[in-house]
Amino acid sequence: QSFKLLGFLDVKSVPCARESVLYGSLGSLVVGLGHFLATSRVRRSCDFAVGGFICTMLGYWFYCRYNLAQHRIRQRMLKEGMRNKILFEGSSLDPERKQTGDERSDS
Repeated sequence: QSFKLLGFLDVKSVPCARESVLYGSLGSLVVGLGHFLATSRVRRSCDFAVGGFICTMLGYWFYCRYNLAQHRIRQRMLKEGMRNKILFEGSSLDPERKQTGDERSDS
């Protein structure tokens, strides 16, 4: 069973969605309660809480998605490097293989 936020954001399967909602709700609580303790205005504090939820959720969403993209790029580069290592290992194209005088004359 999946949970869809606002009918379109599937929190279970979309990366970073669950954490964003959780951090957004925590941010909402902190901002709303903080504003209420400072001013004792309930309606205005609820407005600040909604704004805190949106700002915190979107902020963490972009932060998490950026880190996820960086991780996928590093993972792709590592995978390609491992494939090239296996492909070229022991051949004349292996960059780690030291070339002797006989091999240089063949090239």
